[in-house]
Amino acid sequence: MRLSRMAALAAVSLIALSACKQTTTAENAATSENAAAPTVAAGSIDGTWKADLSSVQIDQKPDQLLLKDGQFSCPTCTPPLTVAADGAMHAVTGRPYADMTSVKADDDHNVTRTSQKGGKTTGTTKYSVSGDGKTLTISFTDSSVPNAKPVTGSYTETRVADAPAGAHAISGSWKLDKYNNVSDEGLTVTYKLDGDTLHVTTPGGISYDAKLDGTDTPIKGDIAGTTASVKKLDDGSYQETDKRDGKVINVTTFTPGADGKLHVVSEDKLAGSTVKYVADKQ
Repeated sequence: MRLSRMAALAAVSLIALSACKQTTTAENAATSENAAAPTVAAGSIDGTWKADLSSVQIDQKPDQLLLKDGQFSCPTCTPPLTVAADGAMHAVTGRPYADMTSVKADDDHNVTRTSQKGGKTTGTTKYSVSGDGKTLTISFTDSSVPNAKPVTGSYTETRVADAPAGAHAISGSWKLDKYNNVSDEGLTVTYKLDGDTLHVTTPGGISYDAKLDGTDTPIKGDIAGTTASVKKLDDGSYQETDKRDGKVINVTTFTPGADGKLHVVSEDKLAGSTVKYVADKQ
């Protein structure tokens, strides 16, 4: 599963779902007319904005999980993940926010997954399946940003494909039903436009100062070395492009609308998903 990294790498990423960092991600959230409706840029980007979870729309395939015969696999992770489910830390490759991962079956309905990078815990995910096997509750903690308060939250998913015979209850395919909660560190971002520079900060420890000429700028607090570049579009919207190792991983357009809300459309280029939501000025 992909990480719902609410504090996000950049301006856009309040609910950026940037591909499978160290925990999980929510899929296909509840729809909202406000998030989907077109808007005309108006007013200033300046201020602190908080994402409205009820407005989130996610266009993405269901998550797939399999825990069987002592092995955990997630073919829909980006990149796919397979690791022994023995509770011990095992080396993983190709993951920007983890070099070690452990998976432990706590009992027949609960599983804990923990990720580390450089010997430090970067994320923890707890999977809990309901007694009837139809609902999966996922609670996550993203502690990947050094010296910052972790982002925490939970969401529920509904089963859309059964677990194979003999597999743990978390196995199968799951589609997101709803977000239950996300801490403010993962929902809030502050923008300040100073001439041709956009200053971005989050209470989750992520920040950057980007020229509006598309120059790649390091994102402070991001341990994967992600950069952000920002351009102001003709309609008054802002477009951010995130890169890692020179490769585009996310493109987001955020528009301060005539309705007083910030309208966000974020495309995850690695997972092939699109997230839409609105944020309210605080």
